[in-house]
Amino acid sequence: MVSILHLVSGIGANWGTQSTHNLPPEIVVKMLKDNGFQKVKLFDADYDTLKALGNSGIEVMVGIPNDMLTTLGSLKAAEKWVSKNVSVHLSHNNVNIRYVAVGNEPFLETYNGSYLRTTFPALQNVQTALVKAGHGNQVKVTVPLNADVYESASSLPSGGDFRADIHNFVIQIVKFLSDNGCPFTINIYPFISLYMDSNFPVEYAFFDGNATPLNDGGIIYTNMFDANHDTLVWALKKNGFGNLPIIVGEIGWPTDGDRNANLQLAQRFNQGFMAHISEGKGTPMRPGPVDAYLFSLIDEDAKSIQPGNFERHWGIFAYDGRPKYSLNLGTTNSGSLVPASNVKYLERKWCVLKPDAKLDDPQIAPSVSYACARADCTSLGYGTSCGGLDARGNVSYAFNSYYQINNQLDVACKFSGLGTITKSDPSTPSCKFGITIEPYYGGAEQKFVYTRLLLSLILLLWTIL
Repeated sequence: MVSILHLVSGIGANWGTQSTHNLPPEIVVKMLKDNGFQKVKLFDADYDTLKALGNSGIEVMVGIPNDMLTTLGSLKAAEKWVSKNVSVHLSHNNVNIRYVAVGNEPFLETYNGSYLRTTFPALQNVQTALVKAGHGNQVKVTVPLNADVYESASSLPSGGDFRADIHNFVIQIVKFLSDNGCPFTINIYPFISLYMDSNFPVEYAFFDGNATPLNDGGIIYTNMFDANHDTLVWALKKNGFGNLPIIVGEIGWPTDGDRNANLQLAQRFNQGFMAHISEGKGTPMRPGPVDAYLFSLIDEDAKSIQPGNFERHWGIFAYDGRPKYSLNLGTTNSGSLVPASNVKYLERKWCVLKPDAKLDDPQIAPSVSYACARADCTSLGYGTSCGGLDARGNVSYAFNSYYQINNQLDVACKFSGLGTITKSDPSTPSCKFGITIEPYYGGAEQKFVYTRLLLSLILLLWTIL
């Protein structure tokens, strides 16, 4: 255990906040510390989140969303952003900011080139602004990219190079990072490969050594992570940047929303990854410690499900900070995840389909569609945690999700007279009907709380009654 503690003490976590009910930042920071996380990667620069990280000692990577890249094409705008989101927290709040992530997977193929020409100017300007503000030595820029920016013509790591259609754009960024002593950040997802290709060799996604080995000129690969990572190493080497530091910005496995997304496989993958990197061996082409951030810390029920329903279930913790499964991060003496403390829930009550309601009622289908479009029904469906519910259970699950997201307002359980509130937990052994946590409103939002609740109530009355 001592050696594990030494080698993986730097494991990081991605802390996303696309949720209808976020835990207060102070609770999350305590949870990070209790579990021995020494690094955290954010997707924006929310003031309350960063302030809560002050004096924690946790290394922070703050994020700049893709929709801000165009604006930061202006140096003046970049200087203003750095002053507000970096300088203030370094000097006044004692936040240990080490990186600024300029964009988030901006070259993703599904974006169809939308950010190809705005990413590099933003990167340049943020770097210039950091240096001008005197932070150049402590805070480094990077661009988290998806592994689809490189490929291998030979299907072997040694054939790796950056995709031809974006080659010049990537190399421009790589050279800039190299010139300024900044790391290359890559997100690697064996789960996505399995999700996209039913013929993907499942065992190759894991670290148990059960996969058919891949022989690349005498170098043996028994898992996708090593092979994918080294494809990047070869791509960098091939273009003259073989020594550029690499950060694994995201790696993980979801627990619901797909037949291959469950607690058992997530535990197997994440524990396997932790054991793999705890040895400190790195990959065949990059020996040494691996700098990585698990994806993700907490489930996010408001994430886009365009890539798949699993998107809302990446957390090693549930929405309320409860550990989903046993996971030894090698960072605490207990060897198991520590739950969030002082979490406040709403009442123990649920919204379900009335017992006397008929399933052939013409209002059932539109009510379920309405609820699922505005809440989270991604745990329903083939191979998911709630996939075994009967028809009435499916309707009740949809109703309850909407009811909880709307803070258990009575009007949110009307559904044309089909819904009823119960204090008897409708959960099954495999399917949990949630109770939401108390809504958190950040300091900057406090004065809008009552207005927002009033508007929400008016909207519900207008749409449901």
